[in-house]
Amino acid sequence: MLVGASYEALAPHLPFRSSKGAKEGPPQNIMAESKARKECLKLIEDGKVYSVAEATDLLPKLSTVKFDATAEVHIKINADTAQADQLVRTTVALPHGTGKKVRIAAFVADDQADAAKKAGADIAGITELIADVSKEKIDFDIAVASPDVMKDLGKVAKILGQRGLMPNPKAGTVTTDIAKAIDELKKGRIECKMDKQGIIHAVFGKVSFGGDKLKENLEVILSEIKDAQPVGIKGEYIKTISICPSMGPGVRVAI
Repeated sequence: MLVGASYEALAPHLPFRSSKGAKEGPPQNIMAESKARKECLKLIEDGKVYSVAEATDLLPKLSTVKFDATAEVHIKINADTAQADQLVRTTVALPHGTGKKVRIAAFVADDQADAAKKAGADIAGITELIADVSKEKIDFDIAVASPDVMKDLGKVAKILGQRGLMPNPKAGTVTTDIAKAIDELKKGRIECKMDKQGIIHAVFGKVSFGGDKLKENLEVILSEIKDAQPVGIKGEYIKTISICPSMGPGVRVAI
């Protein structure tokens, strides 16, 4: 999950602006652009809305760093986030994964810990795992749990919740089929949900994937988001879509 999206991520959701001149562009502190970023901006046509294929082909060229940057998508939903029937939340199995190795904790009965580890969990069990979490010793990125131990997680629900790690049935992380959940998460299943501003932030790979794989991953995300339209949102559903490397300018994508 992406928290505190940068100007780079949000800029494509704002009215089109020229990158020339402080009056039309972003605040002065953001205008202190690196040479690499300025070169990347030359690749983006002012005011253009790109197709998915065009945008994902361009994305690897927009990264301003030497390391393998993450590909991000930011989707602005036309929703009143105060209304329960307008909240968007879904899970997506990316065909090519995210490119990131995730550490999974499986909250299961102690006698099921070995089976969970064989299925791919990095740590598993309940007694020691809850004791570690209560001491805020958290060495995992995602948590899954079997329904029978959820009552035990109440002891550490606040700690896990504050970090966005509390298992949830809607996210597919509370399940009787722990092995399947672990396998899907390892392969690249992600959760997509709106933040308080009505924007869905998600990752869909690494720039090293290249245009074709990024395109396939992004198409699956957009399809699942469209299928997850809540009954409470009438008329326009998706307002804007933009993609960007984790450090680099963003481009607007056609809805």
